[in-house]
Amino acid sequence: MQAALVGYSSSEEEEEKEAGGGCQDSRAQGCSWPSGGRPRLPPPTGLPEEPEETGSYDSARHGGRIRAFPHERGSWATHIYLPCRAQEEFLELLELLVSRACTYVPSVAAMQEFHLSLSQCVVLRYHWIGPFVRSLQQRLAAFHRFFCVAEQVKVYTNENKTRTFIGLEVSTGHFQLLELVSEVDRALEEFDLPTFYKDPSFHISLAWCVGDLSGRLEGQCLQELQDIVDRFEDSALLLRIQWDEIRCKSGNKYFSFPL
Repeated sequence: MQAALVGYSSSEEEEEKEAGGGCQDSRAQGCSWPSGGRPRLPPPTGLPEEPEETGSYDSARHGGRIRAFPHERGSWATHIYLPCRAQEEFLELLELLVSRACTYVPSVAAMQEFHLSLSQCVVLRYHWIGPFVRSLQQRLAAFHRFFCVAEQVKVYTNENKTRTFIGLEVSTGHFQLLELVSEVDRALEEFDLPTFYKDPSFHISLAWCVGDLSGRLEGQCLQELQDIVDRFEDSALLLRIQWDEIRCKSGNKYFSFPL
């Protein structure tokens, strides 16, 4: 399996995703700093000079989201995940769910992209991106395509309680996801980076809002959202998701690992 560099985002998009996208879909999604120890591998040589990132972060430009960690030259927000391609019917279901959630919390907004996280959002030094991607490539080479069923509506908050999310929790495929996370964790440990949560709630985030508004979205609202999913035509087939690719996003670089 060969890791391919699949694309770049603009600097403005990158700032927005660092603030919310890379860490937005777990019960504790605050970005984490690496532990104090030095990486175990010797520093690579002959790398091109790190591209410079400029500009300050203004939360008002990003829906009120607060950046989880300050920008520091040479430190790149990094996240490993399974990308989810939304079909037209999925977007129709999403519209129904967001419309109902907005009757309880008017600020709820639909996600623009969908994924299932295999890591926390961690901070990786620029010169470790290449070695880290190669480690992932070696560890993920043995995995093949598989499917999950994500049909249980749940409400999540990030670790700092600054954002709330509505997501679909995985009910089938949990074991395969744990195997993937185990290998991703081993790659993270090589670079003294935080591993994933010990008891993860694998899910796909559908919508979000600023602040901890979980109390208003749980209970009656959550039950109504689940009823919408259960009654949606062909929801059982629609929410059976086949994964054929793993991605690693580091700064504005995207690496693809086909399954």
